This record gives sequence, structure tokens and C-alpha cells, in this order.
Amino acid sequence: MAATTNSAAKDYAAARRFMVDGQIRTNKVTDERLIDALAELPRERFLGSALQARAYIDDDLPLGNGRFMMEPMVLARLVQTLHVQPGDKVLVVGAAGGYGAALLGRLGASVTALECDPALVEIARSALGGVGDVTVNLVSGPLKDGHAQSGPFNAILIEGAVGEVPARLLEQLKQGGKLVTVLRDNNVTVGRAVLMARADSGAFGTRVLFDANTPLLSGFEPVPAFDF
Repeated sequence: MAATTNSAAKDYAAARRFMVDGQIRTNKVTDERLIDALAELPRERFLGSALQARAYIDDDLPLGNGRFMMEPMVLARLVQTLHVQPGDKVLVVGAAGGYGAALLGRLGASVTALECDPALVEIARSALGGVGDVTVNLVSGPLKDGHAQSGPFNAILIEGAVGEVPARLLEQLKQGGKLVTVLRDNNVTVGRAVLMARADSGAFGTRVLFDANTPLLSGFEPVPAFDF
């Protein structure tokens, strides 16, 4: 049994190195702190046992109930865009099994991980409890509401594509704060990763970062357009 466990651990470590070298470094991820975190965190632990063997593929992983674990490269580029610094307060919306929250925690952020699916909350609780050296407050509740009582936040990551970003999430950003996600509407097949920043005046600016085929986050689907 011990030999089997050691072999599996080596297989996951090799897959993790391949992910970093083949998916991350080759796709404009240059933040060495983030690369180190990706190379160290056992991504498989943030999944149910049935999906662990697929933890390092370059695709979004279906978690059931319309939920997905975000593709490693897309997640890494969104996190890099936030330029998180030690001590920053960060909200992760749709935290799923907690992997993105753990990455941000490894960068020194104080993270609130918001999840609404009870099964995913349990996976996240177990995984986050086993990685150490991260400050993550796992909370359960409606994703669109955010978690104002833990804010305001320096940064918000929405782990999934959305039709639009709810105003009540943007309102939980500090002045100078940043939000990243993928926007998708009814008329496109590929989404656009975006950065939304709150100016000192309180106004918001949006910048398109790159194309991303990220699935829609359940509950954030675009509002159907009506033809007259």
C-alpha cells in the first residue's frame, strides 16, 4: 500500500511539473511567486476522488451540478492580473474545491472563499485544512451576494464565466480594487477574460485581457435578449 501511495504521489508531482512547464510558463504567466505556488499546491486534493486523475489537464473540469474547476492557465492569468500582495483582502466567488483560494493564500492574501454547493464546501474544507501556510476563511452563501461582512476587498476573483458582474460584488471592492472574471453573452461562443478596476472616484473601468472558453458559472447566466 505504501509503495502504491508513493507511486501515485510521484505521478501527481510529475503531472504538476508538466502543467507548470507546458501550460503556465508558455502562456504569459511570469510571476515567479505564482509559478512557485502552482508548482507546490497539490491540485488533485481540491477535487473529488473520481476526478483526481484528471487534475492537471489543460481544460475545465466538470464538478457536477453545472459547476467546473477552472482551466489552470486561465486561472493563473486571472490571478496574475490581480497583482496580489501580502496582507491584501481577497474574495473568491464560486470557490468550488478551494484551489484558487489556496493559490491566493500562498501569495500572502487573506482570502474569503465563497461557495454555495454543500458538496464542494466539504471538499474545500478538507483540502484547505491540509495544505498549510494559507489564510482562507471558507464561507457558504449565495454567490451573487458576495460577502460584504468580510470586505471591502482589494481584489475579487470570480471562478467562472458570467453574463455580467453583479453591482453588489463591485460595491465590495475598495477604491483602487480589482475584479477579474470571464464575461460571456448570448451572442458569442468564446468569452473574454476581463479586469474591472475601481477608481478613487468610485467609477469602474473594464479592460479585456484575453479570450477564454470558460463555462458559465451556475446562476450567472446572461439574461436572455428579446427580439421585437
